[in-house]
Amino acid sequence: MNTPFPTLFVSHGAPTFALEPGAAGAALQAFAHALPKPRAVLMLSPHWMTHALSLTAGERPRTIHDFGGFPAPLYALQYPASGDAALAQRVQGLLAAQGLVASLDAQRGFDHGAWVPMLHLYPEADVPMVQLATPATLDARGAAALGVALRPLRHEGVLVIGSGSLTHNLYELDPSAGEQPSSDAAFFVETVSAQLARGVAAHAFADALMAMPGLARVHPTLEHLLPLPFAHAAAGNAATVTRLDGGYRYGVLSMHSFVFN
Repeated sequence: MNTPFPTLFVSHGAPTFALEPGAAGAALQAFAHALPKPRAVLMLSPHWMTHALSLTAGERPRTIHDFGGFPAPLYALQYPASGDAALAQRVQGLLAAQGLVASLDAQRGFDHGAWVPMLHLYPEADVPMVQLATPATLDARGAAALGVALRPLRHEGVLVIGSGSLTHNLYELDPSAGEQPSSDAAFFVETVSAQLARGVAAHAFADALMAMPGLARVHPTLEHLLPLPFAHAAAGNAATVTRLDGGYRYGVLSMHSFVFN
């Protein structure tokens, strides 16, 4: 295609985002409506962690309800998008060209980090999806390297998405906070947004992200942040950024997303 697709970092929040879209769901819906429909989606999610790189390669991956203690209607939801074995093989080849070995998994389904945001992006489940696992040893530079390797997909009708959370400190969830953010979460979101607005190359952004003040407070572990440098790097070093404002939940979960062109 002549016009490359953007890449997307999406904050998927709690699993209840599937039933309570709010401002974040509306923003994702508007983003998808403004785009030509992609031929497929490649999704990196922190909820499939592996020892090494792996890709879903089944024809009809199942919907995985990988959470507990939530309302019954959440477990009844299904996201019956098809897989795309040809795309999985293409991704495998692009990674191999950069010395990165990925296996194909025909049995793995889609976890909630993948299918929950897709419910808002493509609710008809009519866009095939391939999911990329997050290796347990992945760091920010490694996530950016994955994105760099997969840049060609933008020109092949594929929407590359990193699904995580811009802030993600589950130890400090506050159900009484409503949409009012903690000072730490708000500071981190605005600091990251300002860094992205200045424009920065992929690996430099990954390094800057790891050096940001307050990082450990809003991300005690990094798996939900790594999809951000992945999506940023997949767009190219000259990427421009648009923030999709989604507000906050429970005080410490930012629902903001970023579009990279």
